[in-house]
Amino acid sequence: MILVCALTAMAQQDREVQHKPYIDLRPYHFGILVGAHLQDIEFNNIGPHMMTMQDGTTAEQNVVCEADKWVAGISVGVLGELRLSENFSLRVSPTMHFGAKHLTFINLKKTDERGEHIRESQDLKNTYVSLPIDIKFAAPRWNNHRPYIMAGVNPTINLTGGEADYVRLKRFNTMLEVGMGCDIYLPFFKLIPELKFCFGLGNVLDTNHVNELRDDNVRAYAGSVDSAKSKMVMLTFYFE
Repeated sequence: MILVCALTAMAQQDREVQHKPYIDLRPYHFGILVGAHLQDIEFNNIGPHMMTMQDGTTAEQNVVCEADKWVAGISVGVLGELRLSENFSLRVSPTMHFGAKHLTFINLKKTDERGEHIRESQDLKNTYVSLPIDIKFAAPRWNNHRPYIMAGVNPTINLTGGEADYVRLKRFNTMLEVGMGCDIYLPFFKLIPELKFCFGLGNVLDTNHVNELRDDNVRAYAGSVDSAKSKMVMLTFYFE
């Protein structure tokens, strides 16, 4: 009898008041999202090469470009989710991302008065409009928590890009994304923290930009790379 009472007490301690017990049974879910992200980009440097100047002469150039640090940005958007089954759902979350990438260019052909290679930098500001389409697989709910994993595609539109920038990115890009999160059921709403990783599928570099520049010094830096792939890490909070 004592053992039965002890087991019953332990089982009761494992149970909690079920907040929003029927929210996941609705066919549609809507909400808002806010979050932070880190943008990154990987360049393919072409190394030493001959460049034709504006006056028709040629000169050897050797510039190395890299994104030398992470820059935090913010994300805001809305959420729409369609229930497909007990564990699967289809999620669409139009989002705006405000961020930047910090680029450093090292000119290996020129040095300053101290004998060090000349460095230039660019803050590559980006404002993206994205339309992630994800499949979400959620585990069975336990009390007021329900972990899940997700994966999908994320088409993006870049709204920024300066004419005089060393490097300019294409207007459109598509990313693959994978992540994980947890539905947390609160008395008045559902909070969903999520961490996901986004990987660009194609070359995001605008390779025609170098031909539009007239300054030979700027063209030397712009022509130092021939491709780039973007990446992003996002921490998002959804509110339903």
